[in-house]
Amino acid sequence: MDSLNPDNPPLTVTPAPPRVWLFWGTALWGLFIFVAMFVGQIGAVVLLAALRGLPMDLASVQGIGHEPQALALSVIMGLPATLLAVWLAIAIKKASFVDYLALHWPSWKQLLFGAVGLILIVVVWETMSRALGREATPGFMTDLLKSGRDKGAALLLLFAFSVAAPMSEEILARGFLFRGWSASFLRVPGAILLSSLVWTVVHLQYDIYFLAEVFTIGLWFGYMRHRANSLWLTIALHAMNNLTAVVLTMWLGS
Repeated sequence: MDSLNPDNPPLTVTPAPPRVWLFWGTALWGLFIFVAMFVGQIGAVVLLAALRGLPMDLASVQGIGHEPQALALSVIMGLPATLLAVWLAIAIKKASFVDYLALHWPSWKQLLFGAVGLILIVVVWETMSRALGREATPGFMTDLLKSGRDKGAALLLLFAFSVAAPMSEEILARGFLFRGWSASFLRVPGAILLSSLVWTVVHLQYDIYFLAEVFTIGLWFGYMRHRANSLWLTIALHAMNNLTAVVLTMWLGS
């Protein structure tokens, strides 16, 4: 037999490197993706300032950044920057973009189950807010959305918060981060927990109460991402949540 013949040693097969970034690779690339998203968002504001002939200083950027139209464009421009950075990270691993991010269509049952769970979570938090005498929506968001409605930026804000933001955030959190961390020593539970925490940190403009709500919703999104193996599902749930909040705030009260 060849395996016993010293002149013909058995062939050794070198295992192929895993086509997924593990813990530290995912963490570092995740930071890069977040920075790319931020640069895309700031770049939109800087471009608007340049088109208006304003000086390129912090005061000008902050002033424009508080305008509803500019903020909407900023959120929208964060999406292509995020996609490009994620594509680069996955391309280096020579992996499938679709499979890496689990861009698979969910079934109607999975969508319904995810929506029901999301509604229950939101209802619980809304009930707690009313019991504590708290506003259901952060005051600055209410002012921004109503100002945008009055200034003719309603549809732009609707697209930004209900399409662009959910896609950017889900691709980062439940797409890239969850994929790598769930394959590392964290496994699925740790990946759900840590990716939800990162997603919560992205929303530091809120107070601790709303951050707790964001974290809870993130845990549900992470569970549904694992259960259905579908990022499109969490994007749809995220979009549904944001769309409902924007519509209610803009047109049906605070």
